[in-house]
Amino acid sequence: MATTTRVYVARLAGLAVFDPNGDQVGRVRDAVARVTSQPPRVVGIVAEMPMRRRIFLPIGRVTSIDNESVMLNTGTLNLRRFEKRPGEMLVLEELLDRRVTIVDRDKPATVVDVAMEPDRNGEWKLSRLAVREVTGRLTRRGQVHQVEWDEVQGLLTPVAEQGTESLLAVLEKMRPADLAHALQEMPDPRRNEVAKALDDERLADVIAELPEQDQVEIIALLDRERAADVLEEMDPDDAADLLAELPQVEQQVLLDLMEPDESASVRALMIYAEGTAGSVMTSEPVVLTPDATVAEALARVREPQVSPAVAAQVFVARAPMATPTGRYLGMVHFQRLLREPPAAMLGGIVDNDIDPLEPETTLADITRRMATYNLVAMPVVDAGDRLVGAVTVDDLLDHLLPEDWRERHG
Repeated sequence: MATTTRVYVARLAGLAVFDPNGDQVGRVRDAVARVTSQPPRVVGIVAEMPMRRRIFLPIGRVTSIDNESVMLNTGTLNLRRFEKRPGEMLVLEELLDRRVTIVDRDKPATVVDVAMEPDRNGEWKLSRLAVREVTGRLTRRGQVHQVEWDEVQGLLTPVAEQGTESLLAVLEKMRPADLAHALQEMPDPRRNEVAKALDDERLADVIAELPEQDQVEIIALLDRERAADVLEEMDPDDAADLLAELPQVEQQVLLDLMEPDESASVRALMIYAEGTAGSVMTSEPVVLTPDATVAEALARVREPQVSPAVAAQVFVARAPMATPTGRYLGMVHFQRLLREPPAAMLGGIVDNDIDPLEPETTLADITRRMATYNLVAMPVVDAGDRLVGAVTVDDLLDHLLPEDWRERHG
């Protein structure tokens, strides 16, 4: 194997995996080791393929590892979903942040990385550990030591709580949907530890990508004040969907704990019948007045918190701009904004020849109309011609796909 002689597993996470033809087959998510030998022998890696399917790649199929990628010696892969066997462990999931004791110092420490390297027979084993001393002082980080596998105790003993700092560093660059899938692959106790350790904004993004049952379980883990903070960070339509899965008493408690302006938009969405435009729309599309300029519109859709589907068009309405707005006038697509002078006013380029949706419009009708006009979002107006929200293609798909499409084995 043409590779470095020692590889730290946390640095492998996220690396692209290529076949001999140079085609990417997935990304590394973890390494699998067999604990029946000491130190454990690495038997393969877990790679995540498109559509978030995780498969097992035997270590013998790996020809090289470097800082940029992992190369395989074959393009023929076993696409069966990875399942851990008895006597195996996932290195990152089960060892990072584990509390251990450095034997010769008799000091507690936590694992921050694990190295694997080949022995004389070419078999890869977990050889060394990077561990950080536990100081007991919040303001001081302990010293990091490089130690051999047998120089620490507690690596393979059951633990009540593992910690999350090093694992979160590995997961930091994942997209919310990929991180949500990674959480689904973890045992429930480990999933719950990681979820609670995420900050409110990141946790809100991840919860929105989880199946409903997992959403409810994670929200139930949090104290009510924090649960309300997380709901405030979620898009109102996602928060409304989650609250709809909770008992009415719990719904009311959490809504009352939210900031009034945040809860108001969620309450407004919860009044609509399931399976209608009102129940799936976002109440926070990009809305500007007709005297706003193209430059202003482009600045708004460039804001990082605006999702691609929402940023694909700007809705034009009379003041006020918060939904429900003044009279709805039409919309301007992103491509049209790119073609017009920056100083041009939106009122002069607005497109109003497509009838908006009503809150009661069914999902089937929305699908037909969006497909007919090749749209990624459509406005929703009430009986008074006020814009109350917009249905985006991502939210529409979320409700049209089978209920279990987010499940780990769905």
